[in-house]
Amino acid sequence: MGLKIRDMTKEDEWHFGTCTHVGEKNEEIEKCAIERIEYFKKMKKSGLKIKVALFDDQHAGFIYLFPVEISPWEVQGKNLFFIPCLVAHSKFSGHNIGKALIYEAENEVKKQNKDGLVVYAMDWDFWFMPAEYFIYLGFKIADRKENELLLWKKFNKDVLPPQFIEENYTYRKIQNRVVIDLFYNTFCQTSNIEAKRVRFVVNEYGDKVILNEYPADNRIICAKHGISRAIYINGRPLELKTEIDKDLLRKHILAAIDSTD
Repeated sequence: MGLKIRDMTKEDEWHFGTCTHVGEKNEEIEKCAIERIEYFKKMKKSGLKIKVALFDDQHAGFIYLFPVEISPWEVQGKNLFFIPCLVAHSKFSGHNIGKALIYEAENEVKKQNKDGLVVYAMDWDFWFMPAEYFIYLGFKIADRKENELLLWKKFNKDVLPPQFIEENYTYRKIQNRVVIDLFYNTFCQTSNIEAKRVRFVVNEYGDKVILNEYPADNRIICAKHGISRAIYINGRPLELKTEIDKDLLRKHILAAIDSTD
């Protein structure tokens, strides 16, 4: 049997829906997974391609290919496929899962006459989308902001490189209220779960807290603000890693309420 790559099928949907939470069972993850699956179905009609790797008929990894023009990430370009996330499960380490998925992505670029392939990567010691891996596979740096990189391969010598969209955020104070500005997207399971937690906690504080939502799924909003995931409380950003804990969020809100009293 060995390794094979295919386009996403119905039997793959739950695997993609849960993302890196695959195998975990709780209501929060499962509800968001259902929403992601519906999101993928909608975006497929606009050109999203999802490739899945199977090893001995077991899910071994996957890759997303967004036409850059509809990406929920703060990236801009033209006639390019954008990869916000590539997953190769550690259980299958040593079988070149990631390399095979990138190879299939390049084939899809050629098949659809795209001008290039863009990858979002991290330029620091972190397990998620490490830049050095993609550079090893032949990608070049197109743009950078701090430790985040856009790497690309171009298939047309005249194509312009992709760029990060410049962040554009303005805090608007409301007298005697805590203002939370929530930037999120449905594509990312982490971001989607986090958005639900923010809404749940904010409801506990009634009119003391104002919640403004900015969904990056809406490309106009994403392009305007250049932010796909963030939480600001009275204009101050929270440090985000995994989905924010509800109790930690309550702590930040209470501190903001105390400072506005």
